[in-house]
Amino acid sequence: MHTEDNKKSSHVVWHEATVTRARREAANGHRSVILWFTGLSGAGKSTLAHALEEQLHCLGMRTFVFDGDNVRHGLCSDLGFSEADREENIRRIGEMAKLFTQAGVIALTAFISPFRSDRDRVRALVKRGDFIEIYCHASLDACEARDVKGLYARARKGEIRDFTGISSPYEEPDAPELIVETGSRPLDDCVDQVIRYLAECGIIKA
Repeated sequence: MHTEDNKKSSHVVWHEATVTRARREAANGHRSVILWFTGLSGAGKSTLAHALEEQLHCLGMRTFVFDGDNVRHGLCSDLGFSEADREENIRRIGEMAKLFTQAGVIALTAFISPFRSDRDRVRALVKRGDFIEIYCHASLDACEARDVKGLYARARKGEIRDFTGISSPYEEPDAPELIVETGSRPLDDCVDQVIRYLAECGIIKA
């Protein structure tokens, strides 16, 4: 796990590539950004991220979704769900997403990421405009109603510790770039809302 005691080797030097981010973006025909979907478990983050990626891919854009469960199968398989492990999980994803922006890719991340400080830390990794926080808003009741895994029921019985929304807090974004009402609006409307935002910001062509 990453700690303050893990110091960088003095032999590690950043290498500047000749194929730059700007050249990759020009070849792709769109800007590269991090689309950071955050919200309660069951709010629809992964569903929206994957539906949006499908739409962007069909438009010929370079994309990749970092899904919470998928990442924990590999990159973060050594981490649990303590506050410290959650923080490290988000740190790793933030660093990886940053690399993907350098590759000219639109990186979509679907994580609860319950703590503002963790999300702000990722935002600080990249330049202004490269981190777009998308709050997938859904009430706790709505999230519990669509909980196909039965996680909320287990959390209420005390079988799952530190479960966001039940026994661990979720800190809503203070000023997200976009709020999507995933708990009450149809998926297609939510995808269209994000597409319009990306076009208005000049990230993709209108």
